[in-house]
Amino acid sequence: MFMKEYIKTKWKAVLLAGICFGIMATVLWLYGYPPEPIIYGAVLCLIPVVIFFIYGYFSFCNRRQILMQIRQTLPVDLNKLPKPENSVETQIGEIIRGLDQMRMESEERRQRSYTEMSDYYTIWVHQIKTPVASLRLLLSEESEKNKAALGEVFRVEEYVDMVLGYLRTEDISADMKFSDCSLDTIVKEQIHRYAPVFIEKKLTLSFENTGKHVLTDPKWLGFVIGQCLSNALKYTKTGGVRIFLSGPDSGTLVIEDTGKGIRREDLPRIFEKGFTGYNGREENGSTGIGLYLSGKIMKKLNHGIYLESAVGQGTKVFLDLKRKEAEMF
Repeated sequence: MFMKEYIKTKWKAVLLAGICFGIMATVLWLYGYPPEPIIYGAVLCLIPVVIFFIYGYFSFCNRRQILMQIRQTLPVDLNKLPKPENSVETQIGEIIRGLDQMRMESEERRQRSYTEMSDYYTIWVHQIKTPVASLRLLLSEESEKNKAALGEVFRVEEYVDMVLGYLRTEDISADMKFSDCSLDTIVKEQIHRYAPVFIEKKLTLSFENTGKHVLTDPKWLGFVIGQCLSNALKYTKTGGVRIFLSGPDSGTLVIEDTGKGIRREDLPRIFEKGFTGYNGREENGSTGIGLYLSGKIMKKLNHGIYLESAVGQGTKVFLDLKRKEAEMF
């Protein structure tokens, strides 16, 4: 299996042995020795060489298999590496361990720096939510007069929540709490949150109780549903939004809008981080983070999410709430 590679590593030794045998046979022949003892001596000398070659080959194969197994299971404990056979391999092993130590120290510094930055922005987000909430209360005293301002405050709240969600998804497993939840309750909370936008844009909303319970984290599933409603409202000018199960016994929630739809060439990339597509560039208000976070969260919840859309025909977002195979966080 590895014969060609092994020969490449030993060709100099094989060539040297052949030259030595040739010189010895030539010298003996020049001194008048008959061919028989020369051949006999060469065969006797060749036997230990062949044995050594075979032993080296099997040792080489064993080391290669160990290295291939290690390569398939990276990262790995360096103590599992094959033992060095000479001083050169010993030095190479020391260099590898030194580089690995540098890598771990660099990773620790990076993680520490990220944690500090994440903590700072998390505190900042929580602090900014207080004055935003106070501003909303002040504007709500004359809601009709301040309707436009309230709309902008709501948009700021959306962005603040998105930033907080983005920060938390970096270590989302520590923040998740699974329970048997009422799907209707989760959906209605998001509908209540976005009700003023539906009223302001004069869009219809259709939702009938599903009676479904799902094993999920209600906060994070609500975040995803909220992002889907936010996108539907952003790109729907007339008509409305319909929320329903794809079938009577289905575990898939569908959020359908009558918006402008998504171009076919944009569909494969809608869950990529920062991707806004044609609609996002046209609206000039898209961050390309909402669907990225939704896809990431649904994967961590062991649920599924996918879209169907066509330009001028609206968009359907499918939230498959059946539990998938558990993912290791």
